[in-house]
Amino acid sequence: MKKATSLFFALVLAAAGAMAATPAEQLAGYSAAAKTAADPARGQKFFTTQGGKEWSCSSCHGSTPTGMGKHASTGKAIQPLAPAANAERFADAAKTEKWFRRNCNDVLGRECSPGEKADVLAWLMTLK
Repeated sequence: MKKATSLFFALVLAAAGAMAATPAEQLAGYSAAAKTAADPARGQKFFTTQGGKEWSCSSCHGSTPTGMGKHASTGKAIQPLAPAANAERFADAAKTEKWFRRNCNDVLGRECSPGEKADVLAWLMTLK
């Protein structure tokens, strides 16, 4: 059922086109899909805790992702993740889904749930 919910949410975002979206709009969508309010503290813990694989989100983005990150394996530079530090982050719903799908698989070995995405985005939105 979770996969169906994720697929439904991805289709809703795709139906809206690759149009720009604000982080707040995407957060509202993830929270609605999760049927629960986002929790920034839970998002920070998720972001900094090692997942099912050997990495955490912070392995590449840094524990406070307001500065440049670096891919843990390739060393490639990664622009700041927090929306306040990089206005391009979470400005395109299709890109957001693409990177959540890719990065969640790298860290967890699975897709993130809408609730996990909501929590992480809620925390990222608190960073200045």
